[in-house]
Amino acid sequence: MCSTCGCSGDGEPVVTDLSDGGKHSHDHEHGPGHSHGHDHGPGHSHDHDHDHDHDHDHDHDHDHATTVTHQPSTRLVDLEVEVLAKNDLLAARNRGWFEGRGILALNLMSSPGAGKTSLLERTIRDLSSELSLSVIEGDQETVLDAERIRATGCRVVQINTGSGCHLDADMLARGLRTLDPPAQSVVFIENVGNLVCPALFDLGEASKVVIMSVTEGDDKPLKYPHMFRAADVLLLNKLDLLPYVNFDVERCIGYAKQINPDIEVLTMSVTRGDDLERWYDWLRRQVTAA
Repeated sequence: MCSTCGCSGDGEPVVTDLSDGGKHSHDHEHGPGHSHGHDHGPGHSHDHDHDHDHDHDHDHDHDHATTVTHQPSTRLVDLEVEVLAKNDLLAARNRGWFEGRGILALNLMSSPGAGKTSLLERTIRDLSSELSLSVIEGDQETVLDAERIRATGCRVVQINTGSGCHLDADMLARGLRTLDPPAQSVVFIENVGNLVCPALFDLGEASKVVIMSVTEGDDKPLKYPHMFRAADVLLLNKLDLLPYVNFDVERCIGYAKQINPDIEVLTMSVTRGDDLERWYDWLRRQVTAA
């Protein structure tokens, strides 16, 4: 279980190589080229016992509500720290692996339906002759989005998280071993559609990109501040729908800047192709920096 968000860990994430349809199970290697013994996760040990034969005298005033409330909440905080600390260690290994190969990794995050996959399809078709691109797709179930990416001719690996609501650094490392991206290339990581937990989990990426559509409401930066605070760039998509929705572009940008003064905001319509060149220029600058 992810103690940070409460998503279940029932069943291992499945990595699917879309080039051959092969599924890869968990091999407990936590980082590209790195392996170690079986770790059952933070807070799990087989050395504990279950001896409940202690004396328990009920002949006194005992506030059970207070005990039940405070002990578990304290432990949850401990687990959250352990989970994020372990993830950050694995993310640092991923980051070193990317940097050692001159690979630019971008973590794309959004609500479901904001346009992540459509943006990738358009970007791949427009820039594949200029840049070496590959994709890791994150979804709870299906390979539908990965199939869309494969139709562009791009190399893609699908990670299905089951009931998990985000990718983490370990999942990415396993996906990278299957993807095997070339040096001096760009890896797009399409995270699970969710504006909460993906913001908390570093994957080792160079930049976090949040995509938002005008159909979601202009107050999203205030409602989900962690996501917009973590992001390096906000892509405000579906501007072609402005005549049909109640959305104030300037107010949304103001809210985003209020949360994160350094965030770069690019407006666009992926469907119509409006202003995509600004996104491509940003991408080229990141490639040069990498």
